[in-house]
Amino acid sequence: MLDKKPFVVVTRRLPDRVEARMRELFDVRLNGDDRAYGRDDLARAMAEADVLVPTVTDRIDAELIEAAGPRLKLIANFGNGVDNIDVAAAHARGIFVTNTPNVLTEDTADMTLALILAAPRRIVEGAGYLLGEDRWAGWSPTWMLGHRIHGKRLGIVGMGRIGIAVARRARAFGLAIHYHNRKRAAQAIEEELGATYWESLDQMLAHMDIVSVNCPYTPATFHLLSARRLELLRPSAFLVNTARGEIIDEDAMIRLLEDGRLAGAGLDVFEHEPKVDERLCKLAEKGRVVLLPHMSSATIESRIEMGEKVIINIRMVASGDRPPDRVLPSMV
Repeated sequence: MLDKKPFVVVTRRLPDRVEARMRELFDVRLNGDDRAYGRDDLARAMAEADVLVPTVTDRIDAELIEAAGPRLKLIANFGNGVDNIDVAAAHARGIFVTNTPNVLTEDTADMTLALILAAPRRIVEGAGYLLGEDRWAGWSPTWMLGHRIHGKRLGIVGMGRIGIAVARRARAFGLAIHYHNRKRAAQAIEEELGATYWESLDQMLAHMDIVSVNCPYTPATFHLLSARRLELLRPSAFLVNTARGEIIDEDAMIRLLEDGRLAGAGLDVFEHEPKVDERLCKLAEKGRVVLLPHMSSATIESRIEMGEKVIINIRMVASGDRPPDRVLPSMV
């Protein structure tokens, strides 16, 4: 059990409503200027706090956890994943790790479908013509031709909550649903979606028109779409990623795009965030890819819900109970 008002350090600015509630409940240090914490900042916070509230931009490795002060009892991640935290090291120190699950599903699925539409239909490229120096000259039957998505095959890599939400949206647009997952989905889900399960990821990739990456990032999924697997994609295929940039071998993907061996991509995440490869930026300028700045979950509603989950987890640990969103090493 922690003090009545545990000392909580929050590494990034959160919605006003969430911060106001934290001020009421905790002795909290907020980040008013929203400057990302460096490693030394994290070390100092972990040396004195009861609770650390980091985000995906904070890398909390075993060394930082080992040096944490004896007061630290909870790392309450403001995010759905925990790939930025060494969960095993925290567990060994008796420090709880929590996340904010079941909040981002619908928002991420919305953005995934937006990219599924935007890349083949050249939506961003077309919009640019109304704002750039080369003004629109008027309709022409052969200008800005994209690709129809109705009737195409969508291959979903990772049929969890987000993958299923994407499939429901995509089916309404006439896409045929295919998927690869560690475990086959329930029969009722397959029947609802008319979904085809592929035990072999390699075989699925070779037959898809659009591939959407929706699996979590873990050591096992690092470069899951490796150079070899990306080579299996059809030259006419489009690749969409709203999960984590590290799941795709970004360099290999770029080379395929540059060589015309991949039709296009819609990317909301990148392997070396916040850095975006200059080659991708050049491809975007040519209309070959659609790039977004990691904003799939960026809705006011989701951020408030995430904050509410963080607060609940902190209050449960402070009262001596197990937090509802605890993450164990076996779950990563």
